[in-house]
Amino acid sequence: MLRGLVSTLISALWLLASVAPAAYPAEQPAGQTKQSSKKKDPKKDPEAIGERDVGRGLNLYSLEKEIALGKQLAEEVERQAKIVKDPVVAEYINRIGQNLARHSDAKLPFTFKVIQDPQINAFALPGGFCYVYTGLILEAETEAEMAGVLAHEIAHVAARHGTRQASRGQLASLATIPLILATGGWAGYAVSEAAGLAIPLAFLRFSRSFEREADYLGLQYLWAAGYDPTALVDFFEKLTVLQKTKPNLFAGIFSSHPMTDDRISEAQKQMQELPPRSEYLITTSEFLRVKERLAALLAGRPLPAGGRAVPQLRRGSRPTEVIRPAEEEEKAKGEDDERPVLRRSEPSGSPNGDSERPVLRRPANP
Repeated sequence: MLRGLVSTLISALWLLASVAPAAYPAEQPAGQTKQSSKKKDPKKDPEAIGERDVGRGLNLYSLEKEIALGKQLAEEVERQAKIVKDPVVAEYINRIGQNLARHSDAKLPFTFKVIQDPQINAFALPGGFCYVYTGLILEAETEAEMAGVLAHEIAHVAARHGTRQASRGQLASLATIPLILATGGWAGYAVSEAAGLAIPLAFLRFSRSFEREADYLGLQYLWAAGYDPTALVDFFEKLTVLQKTKPNLFAGIFSSHPMTDDRISEAQKQMQELPPRSEYLITTSEFLRVKERLAALLAGRPLPAGGRAVPQLRRGSRPTEVIRPAEEEEKAKGEDDERPVLRRSEPSGSPNGDSERPVLRRPANP
């Protein structure tokens, strides 16, 4: 037994030594410190998305091992949870997620699946395995709100928060480091019992600094994909109310770091740093149809008929203006034209009168 413990300790120290240079870079000469401090943090430059490394830090897992670990955890999740198999719902969520992932810093493939559970929750495992609960989809009012949560989870994966957090915990107890790498077992690890999923907490509950970083990166990914970044802040504000009025709707994983006023204020400030766009996507009629279909599936009702996807946009020049789809005009053009038609708001003084004024969205209270 002593020989095994020594071997375990040696393995742990070897792993620590192998990552130490990356975790603790050499000190800069005194003359270079001031110059390097003036360089812009690449994490604050959304134009550099995809060309920067947001996952740097102490990590005992190579990217290959992280993906293998995530696959193992995902198999465990899907043995325990009920995955929604409806092709329309599954394809839609995966497509929205893949689009966001393409506008992120992640350098690995993603999968997005739906768990049938009324709790308002979503989580991402190491290696790009993401799950969103039916409760969250039904609670979101717009596609941008739901996409904001997915972007937040993608940010956790891009920044490798799961394995970085697990590495921190494992270093506190060196004797347990080889357990996952060598045996694949979860003995000795605290597990989450949220929604009946026995998954190690080290991969699902993050420090406050990691959560804030995921908020920041998630806003950038949402912006890069063309969505209205205010939607994520709006959803955060909604969650603060729901966490007080309906705490039973929140899984333990999602509620470990609730939406505080400080966290929302910080996200609002970060949102103002994003470059302006001429317009932002708020929602689509497809999102509303998927919600309707999902609600019917869960209630055992007949599935609604499909329809066309018509997006709703917000003009970037005036943050409160919303461009709604001209669905009535589209219907008048006949059923043969499947292309979405958008009505752009007219400038002030338009001869078209009040009928052309855009619907205004009230800005969220600070």
